[in-house]
Amino acid sequence: MTSGDPQGKRALFETPVSAPPDVISAGPTEDGRQALFSAAKRRPGTVVVDCSGCGVRTRRSLADVGVRLAMFSVWLPGRTYSRWMRCPECRSRSWCRIGWLD
Repeated sequence: MTSGDPQGKRALFETPVSAPPDVISAGPTEDGRQALFSAAKRRPGTVVVDCSGCGVRTRRSLADVGVRLAMFSVWLPGRTYSRWMRCPECRSRSWCRIGWLD
């Protein structure tokens, strides 16, 4: 075996010269108390679906929620979980709350 053989044992443990360097950019960070009590910013065109069955809150697009509501859903006003629909996470029909302004 030659020392320049890329199929040899050394090829497993050495980084090729043509490999790009790892670039990790630092995003905005919130430290300490700010990170503990802050919420994620609202993204336009999305709503939060809160399922009473599995207890998971997920952010979904308006189109996805519109399709779920149009397929078969029931709305009972005055309840906390007012929509009987298919949950995006657990995929079962349960009472959900849609946070239009969350």
